[in-house]
Amino acid sequence: MAGLRLGPLLRYVDWETGGSATVWVEADRPCTAEIRCADGAQGTSRTFQIAGHHYALVPVTGLTPGTATAYEVVLDGRRVWPLEGSGLPASTIRTPDVPSDGVTVSFGSCRWSAAPAGGHDPVGPDALDTLAAKLAAEPAAERPDVLLLLGDQVYADATSKATQAWLAARRDLREPPGTQVADFEEYSRLYDESWLDPEVRWLLSTVPSCMVFDDHDVIDDWNTSASWLAEMRRTPWWQERILSGLMSYWVYQHLGNLSPAELESDELYAAVRAAPDGTDLLRSFAARADADPACVRWSYRRDFGRTRLLMVDTRAGRVLDEQRRSMLDTDEARWLREQALAGRGSYDHLLIGTSLPWLLPPLIHDAEAWNAALCRGERGGRWARFGEDLRRRADLEHWAAFPDSFEKLTRLIAEAGSGPDAPATVCVLSGDVHHAYVAEPEWPGEAPDARVLQLTCSPVHNSIPRSVQLGFRFGWSRTGRRLGHALARHGRAGKPPVDWGRTGGPWFGNQLMTLTLRGRSAALRLDQARAVGAGRETGPGGGARLVTAEERELTAHRDPSHSTG
Repeated sequence: MAGLRLGPLLRYVDWETGGSATVWVEADRPCTAEIRCADGAQGTSRTFQIAGHHYALVPVTGLTPGTATAYEVVLDGRRVWPLEGSGLPASTIRTPDVPSDGVTVSFGSCRWSAAPAGGHDPVGPDALDTLAAKLAAEPAAERPDVLLLLGDQVYADATSKATQAWLAARRDLREPPGTQVADFEEYSRLYDESWLDPEVRWLLSTVPSCMVFDDHDVIDDWNTSASWLAEMRRTPWWQERILSGLMSYWVYQHLGNLSPAELESDELYAAVRAAPDGTDLLRSFAARADADPACVRWSYRRDFGRTRLLMVDTRAGRVLDEQRRSMLDTDEARWLREQALAGRGSYDHLLIGTSLPWLLPPLIHDAEAWNAALCRGERGGRWARFGEDLRRRADLEHWAAFPDSFEKLTRLIAEAGSGPDAPATVCVLSGDVHHAYVAEPEWPGEAPDARVLQLTCSPVHNSIPRSVQLGFRFGWSRTGRRLGHALARHGRAGKPPVDWGRTGGPWFGNQLMTLTLRGRSAALRLDQARAVGAGRETGPGGGARLVTAEERELTAHRDPSHSTG
């Protein structure tokens, strides 16, 4: 008798017709997975097998636009979801009105799994868990139409004590990679730990999600430089780690990002589903993707009515040659440009999801540009060696560390935001840096017609040392700017094509940012998860609430009253 091991996750909801969706599940044995909706919509799919695990991505058709319908998961004819006695509301699929009048998008990144129920959480309440508890307790509360998870959904290189105990039962942790994960089975443990939290499990079953990886989904500073990669490839454990990381990402995250039409045309997905065991097929694919990142595209586009989202891979497809370093390879950069400019006038808001911020605190930007110049030899071999060591120690590998890519992205944003068919806003959505802020560029010439913003929100559930908080604050200061300019001059890095100022934040804590986009208007809200009660002990779903730290309208032009630059 088949059981539900993990999920369901509601991944894709069709915004063009409002009539279809996809739901991801993992079963404990081969079976037929069904989604049965209260309004008669349904879908069926046979599981496929990877490394002894059984998955299905079930396409649901026959949905009615502008409705919310409860659904059940049925495996081989037996209902396995909702769980008996869970006390949580029914999972629902909400479809948009067609045409849609707008979309609400919540986003964030960097989430350690929540602490065990009733346990002390040293990094404070989980924002995702707290949102889930709020929505479960208040069915009428406003909920996002889609949840964007911008990287570090799991931490392969920083496992919990519970996972370390589990790892120790299957191998010797004195051997590399020690307490980090080593293979696909161990990756599956991370997703179990993260997604089996009851409230989070319910939230992901009822709010559609879009995901993209960042470094910790594989390892800290993944693909930071050519020499880093060469060193990793010489270790005895790296090959299994990278292949398992890409395989598990494809299964747990990437497949659900795709529309039913994209899934239908995906040759690997068809081959894996047709095979009795798809492990070798997926492993071969991961090996090709590692050897030649240009052979696969992890980036994707979603249109939510008149809002366009471009989720961009800023990790796997990097060009690491110091003389032609690029955040995106040639094909990926071309894809991003084509998607941003296609159908001008058909969208009111352009969202670019990139795990790494485009606009950093100016001191940090200049330090990364300076470091990139040193590493490519602007100051000679000794400075290049110093630069490489510093790059790894200080995590200097954001867009600023790829100066040509930074300039190309800046020019693309300006082009996409200019002209009579320009959208009202162009927003770059990012995470990674364990705090939240709003930054806006100051264009040297004529500004784009769209309002352009860098919106950064992180972490969902993690921590940041006090010293690093002070460093980020200093990075925005006048003194920090002057120091950054001095570093850039030393490295002969040149000036960036735009200046920018901070117009909100920095905010520190576990948090989620929400954009509400209606017509050509936009509103922003930042919610932080805060512990409540005398002991301030927080377990999953309890002892915490969401507190709004910032709320504002985003007009077509910059509002100087918000400038804190």
